[in-house]
Amino acid sequence: MNPRIHPLAAESRPISLPDVLGVVLSLAIVAAPHAARSPWWLSALAASMYAWRVYLAYTHKQLPARWLLIATAALAVAGIWVEYRALFGRAPGIALLTVFSGLKLLEARSQRDATILVFLCHFLIITNFLSTQSIPTALAMCLALATITVTQIGFNAPKRPISANLRSAGVLLVHAAPAALALFLLFPRVQGPLWGLPQDAYTGLSGLTDSMTPGEISRLVLSDAIAFRAEFSGDPPPQIYRYWRGPVLWDFDGHAWRSAFPVHARAAPTPASDAVFRYTVTLEPSNRDWLFALETASRFPAEVRRTGDGQLLTRGPVRDRARYEVESTLDAQPSANEDPLLLRRALRLPGNFNPRATDIARKWRGTSGSDADIVARGLEFLRDTQLAYTLEPPLLGRDSVDEFLFDTREGFCEHFSSAFVFMMRAAGVPARVVMGYQGGDLNPVDHIVTVRQSDAHAWAEVYLAGRGWVRIDPTAASAPRRIDSGLSGAAPGGLPLPMLMRQEFEWLRALRNNWDAVAHKWNVWVLGYNPERQRMLMSWLGAPDADWRKLAVALLSSLAALAALLLAWSLRDATRRDPVQAAWESFCAKLGRRGLRRAPYEGPRDFSARAALDLPSAQESIERIGALYVALRYGVPASAHRVAELRRLVNELRLE
Repeated sequence: MNPRIHPLAAESRPISLPDVLGVVLSLAIVAAPHAARSPWWLSALAASMYAWRVYLAYTHKQLPARWLLIATAALAVAGIWVEYRALFGRAPGIALLTVFSGLKLLEARSQRDATILVFLCHFLIITNFLSTQSIPTALAMCLALATITVTQIGFNAPKRPISANLRSAGVLLVHAAPAALALFLLFPRVQGPLWGLPQDAYTGLSGLTDSMTPGEISRLVLSDAIAFRAEFSGDPPPQIYRYWRGPVLWDFDGHAWRSAFPVHARAAPTPASDAVFRYTVTLEPSNRDWLFALETASRFPAEVRRTGDGQLLTRGPVRDRARYEVESTLDAQPSANEDPLLLRRALRLPGNFNPRATDIARKWRGTSGSDADIVARGLEFLRDTQLAYTLEPPLLGRDSVDEFLFDTREGFCEHFSSAFVFMMRAAGVPARVVMGYQGGDLNPVDHIVTVRQSDAHAWAEVYLAGRGWVRIDPTAASAPRRIDSGLSGAAPGGLPLPMLMRQEFEWLRALRNNWDAVAHKWNVWVLGYNPERQRMLMSWLGAPDADWRKLAVALLSSLAALAALLLAWSLRDATRRDPVQAAWESFCAKLGRRGLRRAPYEGPRDFSARAALDLPSAQESIERIGALYVALRYGVPASAHRVAELRRLVNELRLE
């Protein structure tokens, strides 16, 4: 041992089995959520290193050689490079930290090394919130923090019972909670993710895209993920009117429909009646620049722009949970004459595609009196063709519309809308595809409409002179229950619906409704605590124009006040006389009056032994008092019964 290192220093104290178990448990809790997002071999490698270190501590065997750790690190870094094609970024960075935690654990010999691992656990807690900020993640990280705190206390009290360490950790965390709350409320908020990395901060976001191909939406609806929530100021509209408008698709290349460059609207639509709905939407991150609203949005935030085809667009992609207020009317007055260029675009079709559907549509044009008659004949054609609504549509080839209408006759909403719009354009009726969501579940707990990815839908719009753009839902012609009762009511039996959409799991849906209500409050009041809400709080506290300087002053003042309160609380026992110490001081005073004064360097055991030798007549009483005081002061916790016994022995002590 280095003579310059104190024997009680952390680097000189060997790590024990309880220390290893505490560190491994802490690492396992903070690393477990990453296992679902990491390659299987990486999780297996980290788990193997954790288990190996526990085995070595239990058997008291030697730690692995340095060359083996270096070789393992090199292979792990190479594997991470192959997996992610990068070593910097959110995912590869977390993977490296996970591997390095296992390697550091395998070379940990002293409590100094264990303390470094504890600090690494604290950092790994933060990394979990880079991927999700849900309630389960927050609860798991609170458990991890408690485990880490108990482990760290155990470093300094190796022989202390675990129950006492748990109590100490609880006291420390309770004392820290007000400071954490002050930091959350008063720390200057910034717009956007604080820890987001440009390369990969927004990967893994699912939802609608700006194009539509056969089978794309049917794959999306198998997801039970939440797209957005809508909180209405009154009763929400009926299910059949809940068309949540998203991207509008104009261009068709024979296989896929794609959106066009947005054209700004000249003016907001004018309501034709009092059927106006006011609601607040909480939109989940989508990495897209469109917002969803009921048709037709007549009032929306000032920073949102409305396009000529009814889309609501933001200034940039929605990369954080967004909350916005909208007002919609279901019977807005039709707009004036449409731009002829847009109408020509709404008639454009690629050449030499779907000849059978094209021939039928052209016959409609020759035998119909108006565009409205052609639309009616198109819907009647879909009903008479007896098309099947399915979540597992077959693959289609080059002439996708012909194959769907005349060969397979099975499809999802994108097949119906694509075929209908194609035939309308072939018949000379301007038409376009609209993507979005239809329906949504009204949560009976908090009366909020929850729209999920499984509610994704596509419909058509046709332009009729004097009426403007009119919504036509071709899916309703063949599967009306899709609009009336949602996907679960329209899908044929035996198809793989998401579990919570099946009729036999009604009790599970009730549990989910309660959980969704709690999660919504969490999203609004915790995750949704943005700069605007912070300004509202400061305004309520009397500082309406608080900038970052005033926030910093308020934060530091709050922390100073909390520190003063904690200090006063911790010193509350200093003015309270300890009964054990009071009895001992009374004992020392009695001996002092007989000329036996305790020296400053003399401990209670030595002083009692010396006094017993000098006063043999009271030897037994003096020894009992000294032993009981040592036991109460330095041994088991002092009970009221034993303290009373010590006081009685001191009072009954007679010195002749």
